[in-house]
Amino acid sequence: MSAPVDVTQATFKNEVIESDTPVLVDFWAEWCGPCKKLSPLLDEIADEMGDQVKVAKVNVDDERALGMMYQIMSIPTVLLFKNGQKVDEFVGLRPKSEIVSKIAALGA
Repeated sequence: MSAPVDVTQATFKNEVIESDTPVLVDFWAEWCGPCKKLSPLLDEIADEMGDQVKVAKVNVDDERALGMMYQIMSIPTVLLFKNGQKVDEFVGLRPKSEIVSKIAALGA
């Protein structure tokens, strides 16, 4: 059982790049409707798959530098990292089953 972790520019390297497990990073904003619909799905994934994948959340309004670094143009944008490298991404709301499939494809 695990919960998503809020990530800032100060904690991104430790939480995402140096993570021993694959990391799903959700770039979101408080005012974003699709973000609000995606968030509970990611909470469920974190709870159900917490031993296989870490779920991290980046508020793009608070962490503009991270959003710029990863060229986030639309939200929600979800990046998948493995061994410190971005290996997959998707933009917008997706069904839980599709997100779980992407995580499984990482060998998680």
